[in-house]
Amino acid sequence: MCGIVGYIGCSEAAPVLLKGLKNLEYRGYDSVGMATVSDSLKVFRGVGKIEKATENLDLRTLQGRVGIGHTRWATHGDVSEKNAHPHLDCKKRIAIVHNGIIENYKDLRDRLVEKGHEFKSNTDSEVIAHLIEDNMDDAMSFEEACITSFKELDGSYAVLAVLRDDQKIVAARKDSPLVIGLGEGELYFASDVSALIEWTKDVVYLQNHDVVVATAEGDMSFYNLIEEQEVKRRRDTVGWDAEQARKGEFEHFMLKEISEQAETVSRAILQDDEVIERIIDEVRRAKGVFFVGCGSSYHACLAGSYLFSKVAGVHVNLVLASEFENYEHFLTDETLVFAVSQSGETADVLDAVKAAKRRGSKVIAVTNVVGSSLMRAGDMMLLMNSGPEICVLSTKTYTSQVVLMAFLAYALAGKRDDCTKSIRNLYMDIFNLTSKTMREHLKGLAALLVSSEHIFMIGRGLQYATALEAALKVKEVSYIHTEAFAGGELKHGPLALIERGTPVFIFVGRNNREKVLSNAHEVKARGGVLIGISEQDEEPFDMWIKVPECGNFNPIIQAIPMQVLAYELAVQRGLDPDKPRNLAKCVTVL
Repeated sequence: MCGIVGYIGCSEAAPVLLKGLKNLEYRGYDSVGMATVSDSLKVFRGVGKIEKATENLDLRTLQGRVGIGHTRWATHGDVSEKNAHPHLDCKKRIAIVHNGIIENYKDLRDRLVEKGHEFKSNTDSEVIAHLIEDNMDDAMSFEEACITSFKELDGSYAVLAVLRDDQKIVAARKDSPLVIGLGEGELYFASDVSALIEWTKDVVYLQNHDVVVATAEGDMSFYNLIEEQEVKRRRDTVGWDAEQARKGEFEHFMLKEISEQAETVSRAILQDDEVIERIIDEVRRAKGVFFVGCGSSYHACLAGSYLFSKVAGVHVNLVLASEFENYEHFLTDETLVFAVSQSGETADVLDAVKAAKRRGSKVIAVTNVVGSSLMRAGDMMLLMNSGPEICVLSTKTYTSQVVLMAFLAYALAGKRDDCTKSIRNLYMDIFNLTSKTMREHLKGLAALLVSSEHIFMIGRGLQYATALEAALKVKEVSYIHTEAFAGGELKHGPLALIERGTPVFIFVGRNNREKVLSNAHEVKARGGVLIGISEQDEEPFDMWIKVPECGNFNPIIQAIPMQVLAYELAVQRGLDPDKPRNLAKCVTVL
């Protein structure tokens, strides 16, 4: 969840680091820090948002053309300046920033304390700086000490390290993302390409266990800890530019990204025919297919499981990524696992992929980020083609995931052209659902709900998946307690939650209209206030959100007005919809 940036080159590092950290704000953080190297090691650390933490900072005091920066989201140790990165060694010669979790830090720390090292923080990360120092005390060079230290770390890490009076950055990664941007005589380091895209589109994605030594002349050498030798890494090009990662005329990224869905839904089906055919062949050969994801990706997988059954007659096992290890004993070399993650760095999903690989199962990676860990771990890959999604909440990538699931289901049934035509026909429907007229309607509805303590959502089949996703959107951005239920489950407990005035959203499709309206009447009889999401107004509805009937593509269409409603609720409650509390875009720790 933390963000890392680094710079080495011909410009002053501090302004570049600060801008890079700003570009990573969407990942979520509670403190910030930077270190630069010139004739000395200059360090700044602060708590809170970047603007607040740096309001009294004069960047001229952070001189040097080599530097590292960090935004922290607390895992070990409370939110405080002493726990903010960068962390230093005892002699204050070495500075490091770290993303991930060092699982054996207590053992390492105890050993180092016995040798006389003094720790200033309560974090697991600080042990890295002291470990490098300890190895340098044994007459190792800075690079040798870093490599030796990284070999001793258990867990996950992306690390940048600098040494006073040495114009170098040493970087390493294991199970946490790290990418290098290539400039003219300068190099940029980041945990996410969005941090460096305004300077360069040429990048190198580090592989697991890679260590890089970068010099001020722009030279790099790559060493792999497992292969124990120097290696070569290829140059890639990022497929989107800095303008796509800016808000433009929109007040928030969330609204911008909601409004982009007419385009992104269409782009999701732009897939390589040969790759699709290979994936379809794997599904047909597999003895057991699993869909694995977290949060919104899990809801997309749920919709996909219904579509695979309904359209293609194929059974799919649906599992939350965090629970997947409990199903490992079912996996074989004939199992196929679809691992779904927008960032491609979701720790729970990558952990599930490792479990699948241990059993010899094949993995189809479904992600939005080229070069991500998930992309590299998969045997085959499907890209969402959504472009950068900066808001913490998944909006356009959720609908793109559902499109991909539908596309695969229809391809399995030999009806790929039907799906393509249907998706393209959604363009104007999505455009209308994100129009100013619809936003004004939903703004008025939000005004009626903004003081609610509880909101409930009900659906059946594909609409149940949409209800779950809608509830997630509302709760994570507005902080209103919101739950979703399958309509048939109301009588098995949830009806006890309904009291007079409780807002309840009812998702209706033609295929389940009678059953779900029966559930609506049950809620109405207990005093609930009903808000319908359907093609036509129905007798029990107190309020109504009109959406066109799109059959198997209802999960796409019906999710969009709920995204807008969630946005309006957040704004009217005085909250920042791009950065909900306690959450981060990329969950890189278990």
